[in-house]
Amino acid sequence: MLLVRHHPMGSATRMGPAYFPLVLGGLLAVLGGVLALRALAVRGAPVGRLTLVPLAVITVATLLFGVLVRRTGVVPALVVLVVVSSWASRRFSWRTALALAGALAAFSVLVFVKLLGLPMPILGPGLGH
Repeated sequence: MLLVRHHPMGSATRMGPAYFPLVLGGLLAVLGGVLALRALAVRGAPVGRLTLVPLAVITVATLLFGVLVRRTGVVPALVVLVVVSSWASRRFSWRTALALAGALAAFSVLVFVKLLGLPMPILGPGLGH
């Protein structure tokens, strides 16, 4: 929100470059505040120990997606993202991970590439396309 404060805001019907980041940032800040207050006010089971290995695996998966999406396209990058992220779970299953990856890839291609027309390669130049 701080980075776009000097850009024109616009209105809901004619959004300026600052509109979406400011509105989304404001909503996320309010939601975060409500959740933090609720967490302090409600008694419940204690939070478990922070496990760093699953957090690191998911972070690596996200970074791999960012590196791969332009080179290999959205479908292979999403498959890598889902499969590597799935390794963070104690209940990892190849069948489940690949099914989820396929469903997410199909949904993403349908929504982002076909319906919204975003210029994202389905298969990228790294795969000969």
